[in-house]
Amino acid sequence: MTDQPDVPDQRAAPALPDQPAIAALPATPAVAALEAAGVPFRVVRTEIARSAEESAQLQGVPLGSLLRSILVRRAADDFLFVLVPGGRRFNWPKLRALLGTNRLTLPTEEEAKAETGYVRGAITPFGARRPWPVIVDASIDGLEVVAIGGGARGVNVHLAPADLIAATGAQVVDITIPEQPAPEAAAPESHAAPESQAAPDASAG
Repeated sequence: MTDQPDVPDQRAAPALPDQPAIAALPATPAVAALEAAGVPFRVVRTEIARSAEESAQLQGVPLGSLLRSILVRRAADDFLFVLVPGGRRFNWPKLRALLGTNRLTLPTEEEAKAETGYVRGAITPFGARRPWPVIVDASIDGLEVVAIGGGARGVNVHLAPADLIAATGAQVVDITIPEQPAPEAAAPESHAAPESQAAPDASAG
């Protein structure tokens, strides 16, 4: 890949111990959107991780600071982003109650790319093709930093939780539960999304 000019990283951003080195990056809509919004952030590039645990380790952040961006459909042309910390999954009954609907589904990879402009593994609300509402789990309260996808696989953005909430207008809700292996016999509900989340769309890298 041809090297591109460094993304500016000199602005104030959450300090992290053992922060991975910031590499030269290709421009992404997410990074451009953050720059345009004047949000303090740091860009970290890593190899593509095979799991949330590996991604957090590569980025030097706790697993709970890693946010997966999951696109959820609540109507034919009505989506939202749910930001789920690593080691947790969103609770479908809580989400359905919050949104006042029993019909929630996960789009296909192709549908998610059409709605966001990003491939699976790089989905993020920043710079998405359409500005869908954002819900973030309340467990990010008190964290020093969160890591979220930067719009390309292996590209990650680190920023303060308050800045993420302000930049996205996110609704902060207790919407997740600790992640546990799904029972093999568990069956999804007939017109709603399954209780487990097999596809972690955003590795924050």
